[in-house]
Amino acid sequence: MRQLTIVIPTYNEVENLPSLIDALFLLGLPDLRLLVVDDNSPDGTAAAAARCGEAHAGRVAVLRRQGKLGLGTAYIEGFRRALDEGAQAIGQMDADFSHAPEYLPGFLEALESYDMAFGSRYIPGGRLDPRWGPGRQMLSRFGNVYARAILRLNVHDTTGGYRVWRRETLAGMPLERIRSNGYVFQVEMAYVAQRLGFKPVELPIYFEDRRRGRSKMSLRIQLEAALRVWQVARTHRHLRPLTRVAP
Repeated sequence: MRQLTIVIPTYNEVENLPSLIDALFLLGLPDLRLLVVDDNSPDGTAAAAARCGEAHAGRVAVLRRQGKLGLGTAYIEGFRRALDEGAQAIGQMDADFSHAPEYLPGFLEALESYDMAFGSRYIPGGRLDPRWGPGRQMLSRFGNVYARAILRLNVHDTTGGYRVWRRETLAGMPLERIRSNGYVFQVEMAYVAQRLGFKPVELPIYFEDRRRGRSKMSLRIQLEAALRVWQVARTHRHLRPLTRVAP
């Protein structure tokens, strides 16, 4: 099984992160490592992550950033560090238990046949937490249909953030060209991977609403995402499998 490093961006997740870290290590995945990328959380999230690192024999690293710099740049920094440290598979997930840890072994198994595994709320077997309510569910579904239609994406859950990538896939992508810094980051990564010819698989997940704390989603972020989709199309439409980053 590939050595897995999971990148977890955080901002004010001290109520959730220690429990999530414990749950991840209970999976028993060999040589699992976690990289917490914290945007200077005032609630002490980074310090809590560091204490978890001590409790788990240094298998939790913390990348402390100097301000609230955004989801996209947090993931790119985390991906680069994981690659530099030799990770064979790189995962990404939220810190708030929206992404259940027990799906990870299935994602890793899928990497034996695919270049990346995406957790999907919108394929048979996938579900959204009913606590979202009809309005929020409809907005999420529309956002996915909108992005798929414009970019002709072959994945159903374009905005989902629960993913595991082969090392070779991320290393072959021009990460320096990824510009989205909100939730459309997930759309841009999926589009770039598709343009480069990488093969995804979607696995059904149940997406639970966060257990503690407040959602980071806002109307401004949603409107930005809708406009950014067009920019993503213009920026990366030239990409082809032959333009993958050389190893």
